[in-house]
Parts: sequence; C-alpha cells; structure tokens
Amino acid sequence: MEQILIRNLPEGTKAILRKRAAEHDSSIEAEARAILAAGLSVDKPTLVDLISMNADADVDFEPQRLGLQARTPEL
Repeated sequence: MEQILIRNLPEGTKAILRKRAAEHDSSIEAEARAILAAGLSVDKPTLVDLISMNADADVDFEPQRLGLQARTPEL
C-alpha cells in the first residue's frame, strides 16, 4: 500500500477535512483518499470528445495571443 505525507497545507484545511469526513461518517484519512481518488479519476476530454460535443454547448475559448504586431506594407 502506498503512502503520502502532505506538508504545509493552508490554514483550516484539516478542520474542513474533519468536518467533511464527519458529514460522510468516515475518518479523515478515508475522506482524503476519496477526494484524491475522485480528483485523479477525471478523464480529460479528447479532441474527438470536443468535436462531437453538442453545438449548443456553452464553451468559452480564448486563443493565446502570440504578441505579433501588424506591419504597414511598403509600396
């Protein structure tokens, strides 16, 4: 079984994790494992998934600017 030790968590993280574990009637360790498993099991959409999406889906896409400037042509 693998183990991990996480240091320097933001203030209040352990208290929030303890509260969430109590809400799910589980231990802090079991809750942390569930959160990690849920976060790591999310598959990123492939190009095929994106192309086959519903055309009405609300997708924001802002291409990264290349920083190129237009030049005035010399005639």
